Amino acid sequence: MLPVAILAGGLATRLHPITETIPKSLVDVAGTPFIVRQLDYLQLQGITDVILCIGYFGEQVKAFVGDGSSFGLKVTYSWDGTKLMGTGGALRQALPLLGEQFFVFYGDSYLPIDFRKVEESFFHSGKPALMTVLRNGDRWDKSNVLFRNDSLVEYNKRTPRLEMAYIDYGLGILSAQALQDVPLNEPFDLSEIYHNLSVQSNLAGYEVFERFYEIGSPEGLEEAVNYFHKVEKK
Repeated sequence: MLPVAILAGGLATRLHPITETIPKSLVDVAGTPFIVRQLDYLQLQGITDVILCIGYFGEQVKAFVGDGSSFGLKVTYSWDGTKLMGTGGALRQALPLLGEQFFVFYGDSYLPIDFRKVEESFFHSGKPALMTVLRNGDRWDKSNVLFRNDSLVEYNKRTPRLEMAYIDYGLGILSAQALQDVPLNEPFDLSEIYHNLSVQSNLAGYEVFERFYEIGSPEGLEEAVNYFHKVEKK
């Protein structure tokens, strides 16, 4: 399985006061730090290598997770440094650790999805990147993906169009070549990379049918807590 990059360097201001002293990755979600839920799930998926892109309170994450051996994983770290690099900039900085292709998702997301099927779809597409998409209808956020006949036509977070009915589910696969034009040591957003790839017909799409969970907001955190309580009662 491909390695996984987790983007976990943000300030998490929407979760204040919880995240005034701890990073979002260590927020308690139904009795368990969120990063534990993410890493345990990756190990069950057959993932072996994880790269944590960290910044804000990143030393706490590293002290807690260590080398990943307690989770059955190999975990390495890429630091933002003295300034926040943004999601795209953090990936560009982490490229020496990531190899030629890699999964990427966000440090506040829990994604009930089969990673192996996504990986197979990526290699079958022959494209340098893949985005998982969910039919959204503006439910979780403004729909920003035009997905038609199993093809991703355009992703546009900045100026979404009315005919866009899908949203970025949160799990992607990128090739190192897709990040070649991103300036090193400069802040950059992953959404811009995805947009540029899509309009060049270089972004494959993989449709997902089960919703995602996130802890980026108080409302999202509450939904995630309820989800895990329900799952763990079964």
